[in-house]
Amino acid sequence: MKAYLVGAMALTLVLTGCSSSEKAVTGGGGSADPSKWNKESPASYNARFETTVGSFTVQVQREWAPIGADRFYNLVQSGYFNGARFFRVVPGFVVQFGLNPDPKVSNAWRQTNLQDDPVRRSNGRGFLTFATAGPNTRTTQLFINLGDNVRLDQMGFSPFGLVTEGMETVDKINAEYGESPQQPNIEAEGEAYLAANFPKLDKIIKATIQ
Repeated sequence: MKAYLVGAMALTLVLTGCSSSEKAVTGGGGSADPSKWNKESPASYNARFETTVGSFTVQVQREWAPIGADRFYNLVQSGYFNGARFFRVVPGFVVQFGLNPDPKVSNAWRQTNLQDDPVRRSNGRGFLTFATAGPNTRTTQLFINLGDNVRLDQMGFSPFGLVTEGMETVDKINAEYGESPQQPNIEAEGEAYLAANFPKLDKIIKATIQ
């Protein structure tokens, strides 16, 4: 299922050689059994992302969107984001990610829809939010707001975290492919599709809870 960000721009949300660190994560990580990853998150926690363009930290406040905060916590803990590409980057709008390099892992999590959280924070620059395909359809795809996307608030997109360190890193994530990578292909073929067709997409080397 595609995750959509519907708005004035009508944009879909769904989202050469490698260095040694990139090679280490080509196969990705994460569990293909989401039922084992359902812990309640701490009231506040930091998630550190090491990427091919540097690192950034997201501070999560569970009170902002508890269901989303719990899912994100379990995704990071399971290693789900390791090796995942930033597959959609629209300058001034969003950076999107959350499809695992292994199609089996992505497909397993795609069956675990979340109920919506009320919107308690605005989609300002640097806020992290789950993508959605409609009411109660959040799964694993997320976006970081690159601009002040206040219009998303009324559409039910509920931020649960904020980039507190390294927003300059987020701004450097490669945007040359725009929205060209196709979600159905990523879901079916994973990293093989992206590496063959969009080799310069930046990726997450490792995400950890601090």
